[in-house]
Amino acid sequence: MSTSTKDQNILRELARRVAEIAALPIQQETIALWKALNSLKPVRAMVMIDQIPWHEMDVDGELTLQTEDAFCRDIETQLRRTLYSWKHMRADMVVQPFVTIHKAIRGADFGVRVIEETAVTDPRNSVVGHRYIDQIKSEEDIMRIQVPNIVHNEGATKQAEERAREILDGILEVHMQGALPGFAPWDQIVQWRGPDNMILDMADRPDFMHRIIARLTDAHLSMLSQLEDKGLLGFGQGTIHCSGAFTDELPAPGFDTQRPRARDLWTFGMAQIFSTVSPAMHQEFEIDYAARWYARFGLGYYGCCEPLDKKVDIIRNLPHVRKISMSPWVDVEKGAEQIGRDFVFSRKPNPAFLAWDTWRPEAVEQDLRDTQEKCNRCGCPFEFILKDISTVHYQPQRLWEWVDIAMSVVK
Repeated sequence: MSTSTKDQNILRELARRVAEIAALPIQQETIALWKALNSLKPVRAMVMIDQIPWHEMDVDGELTLQTEDAFCRDIETQLRRTLYSWKHMRADMVVQPFVTIHKAIRGADFGVRVIEETAVTDPRNSVVGHRYIDQIKSEEDIMRIQVPNIVHNEGATKQAEERAREILDGILEVHMQGALPGFAPWDQIVQWRGPDNMILDMADRPDFMHRIIARLTDAHLSMLSQLEDKGLLGFGQGTIHCSGAFTDELPAPGFDTQRPRARDLWTFGMAQIFSTVSPAMHQEFEIDYAARWYARFGLGYYGCCEPLDKKVDIIRNLPHVRKISMSPWVDVEKGAEQIGRDFVFSRKPNPAFLAWDTWRPEAVEQDLRDTQEKCNRCGCPFEFILKDISTVHYQPQRLWEWVDIAMSVVK
């Protein structure tokens, strides 16, 4: 498919601006800082933001798309968001000299569809309320969980690559990215069953729940093997679950760009619905299964919104974990004491600060400095990863100011 002159000119101009930024020496300086943190020898704490309510962020048309073709609009979105972030909320982002195009990989389907009812408060916001309908009530229902059949549409991938290279020729490289899988089976199960049914059955029908998680774990591992065998895994991660992923420890010896292996990559995982589950149950139903997944990867990030300050001991049973999420609901001091110097304390500051009716920057700074003080006291490498930002009250300047405050704290 040909690209109109108008669309191509728009993308090439945006690409030139991104390329100029990517060539700045500060990019390599920031990569070096991420590598130091990820090797547990930080120069300073690092700051990153992700999962942004982009529908609230446009200022003076900076994010308004001007291309018409759908393929071009995807690239334009990537370029405009990069430029916007660099201008307004840079933090410790790294701008790289390429555009990422994802390979046409299909079939990562486990056979069970989500059936739900949703509640919407802001029709422009993709964050909605969910009520899930239980679909796995019996032993027979467990058999509905299927092993994915991974298929690569090589023609579609080649067409996308050729078109992107033609548009951006001589300005930015095109990075054809493969799959970068994570392991969050309980986030899937809770959508298939609903939280109440799932949690109650872990106590009342533990064998039943073990059969569910065992079957789904086997399916995930089969999917991973297929991706690996077919040369469809990605490589060169700049981020891992919203955090900087730059490291000198990956890829592993013997790396081949045409056939990346799991051990060349970071992975991530979580069991967010386990917030109210005891450490013993968390170990039994999650860690014992997740260990099989993490064992195959080079490095790992564990956790998301679930509070893990009282569960660091069991996370130590996961192979190759380097970063542990510390959500807004943890006891920071307890988490820092448990982590010590052994992992990166991946602090998730509370995004609710950005959603209040009244913006209170002093509360943001106090929260960040509290984490900094307690991590420093424990000799704990740490980072600030602001994510799950559902709203900034339609005041994007709040997020810009949050970044300024965070960078002043860590520097």
